[in-house]
Amino acid sequence: MTDSPPAGTADHPGTASLRPEPPERVLAVPGAGPSTPPVSDAEAGRAGASGRAGLTARTALVAVVGTVAALLGIGVRARFGAHVAVDEPQYLLTALSIFEDFDLDITDELDDGRWMPWAGTEALPVQTEVLPGGTQISPHDPLLPILLAVPMGLGGWIAAKAVMALMAGALAALTLWTAVRRFAVPAGLATVGVILASAAAPLAVYGQQVYPELPAALATLAAVAVLTGPAFAGAAPPAGRPPATEPVPGTATEPVPGTAGAAAGPAASLFGLAGRVVGPGPRAIAVFGLMVTALPWLSVKYAPVAVALALLGLWRLRAARRPLLGLAAGFAVMGAVYLGIHRLVWGGWTVYASGDHFQESGEFGVMGFDPDYAGRAVRLVGLMVDRGYGLAAWQPAWLLLLPAAGFALRRLRPHGPVPLRPHRAALLLPLAAGWLTATFVALTMHGYWWPGRQTVVVLPLAVLLILVLLAGRPGWLRWAGLGLGVAGLVDYAWLLADGYARRITWVSGFDQVGSPLHRLLGNLLPDYRLGWNGFWPLHLAWTLASILLIAYGTPYLLKGGPDEDDPARGRGDGDGGHPAPLR
Repeated sequence: MTDSPPAGTADHPGTASLRPEPPERVLAVPGAGPSTPPVSDAEAGRAGASGRAGLTARTALVAVVGTVAALLGIGVRARFGAHVAVDEPQYLLTALSIFEDFDLDITDELDDGRWMPWAGTEALPVQTEVLPGGTQISPHDPLLPILLAVPMGLGGWIAAKAVMALMAGALAALTLWTAVRRFAVPAGLATVGVILASAAAPLAVYGQQVYPELPAALATLAAVAVLTGPAFAGAAPPAGRPPATEPVPGTATEPVPGTAGAAAGPAASLFGLAGRVVGPGPRAIAVFGLMVTALPWLSVKYAPVAVALALLGLWRLRAARRPLLGLAAGFAVMGAVYLGIHRLVWGGWTVYASGDHFQESGEFGVMGFDPDYAGRAVRLVGLMVDRGYGLAAWQPAWLLLLPAAGFALRRLRPHGPVPLRPHRAALLLPLAAGWLTATFVALTMHGYWWPGRQTVVVLPLAVLLILVLLAGRPGWLRWAGLGLGVAGLVDYAWLLADGYARRITWVSGFDQVGSPLHRLLGNLLPDYRLGWNGFWPLHLAWTLASILLIAYGTPYLLKGGPDEDDPARGRGDGDGGHPAPLR
């Protein structure tokens, strides 16, 4: 006698409704501790949908805040008697020439006084040299005028500045997204931090100033977001760590923000089903190359940041020979095209070859006719704490960059968490390149522009470093950051009020703003315009404080928080023990 198959099997059609359901499949949570219960498909799906919806709403919120904060600044004049000033007219005239004449020659725009409705009736400072053939081409790289050509041609300077404000909103949104999806920062903390940075100086100011700073910051951040993403390069599982388990359905290979999967670190998302290594994605590599290439076309001064990013990208692709060679060849071709076009159009290796100011000194006179590099070294500290032109003078929360940089450097040590080291390097190296360029290459940090101009290109990376420091740290440190950030919002609001009242402009008189918080902090900051005898006591004090915060501040600031080498602890968006507004 043979055994009969049980009811509800394939041998008994029509009884499928009687078949017992298999046990619900569960997923192990990467990075979770032994006490973390497994997550079912249904629970993981709901968590994924909720996390994505929440992140989308937060991204839209910070985009609106960044855009509105920048738009509000359009009503403040660049200088008394003019809505735009200094280099801004050059960019707008070039954009107008591109829209109307399809070329970079601004001779007719200068002859016709096209700047007068928005730059004042006074003659513009001469910046262009008449080139062979009678053309005058502005000594500024052309990508920003190309981006603004259509809005400038159709809507004038206000439309051009509105487009800049939209870029500011996009920068805020991308900063939040990158913090959550690439660096596992809790979404609530990232939202508050990005708002505090985007709605204060200098990001809000350059969100409507017609300079390449804001677009360059957007390109830099986009390059980092791609570079640290799972589609850019594959990798083997870190030593001692098993491959990531099967991903939540509908989330590809990336962890859901605000879950323990995100807390496992960005490197966990490099693996597909059953630990399968994900190879380099051609689209991601192409986008990365495009963003890096855009930087020098916005301004040649961003070349060091572009080189740092390019080296990081090539390093990440070192195990994939064909993509590595392709990206390297692409950079070589783009570099040759850049130099060739500049020789052909501007008559030199950079746009400064067509500048009237550099005809005797040569185009590299833009870095100074007799630079004192030892004297410029004070900017290493001054860019942060100068009384009038330092970042912290207008948004004190930037001071958190000092311990944040030290924290990231500690995480780069050999015994630090392996998956997170490349991501810290992706923030530190471009930031260092930008900061050193502003220190030793820029002609001055005290110019006819809003403070912090030379550092804006890397400030989104500074925001990410600060958020990484604060993620999972003691509650008091978050509250301190919140207080400092709110002070920056108050300063910006006061600047807007004084600007609307015509007491200050973005280029002149801004240090006379009536904000009591700015004036109080200013008493503690050195004024580098006073000369060595006027600034050395406070300069030495801040130099010592900066060194201590970077080198030794991390262990003290992290007291009371989770272990700094455990990226999975304290990262949940709803963790208890953190101040509610910052969760």
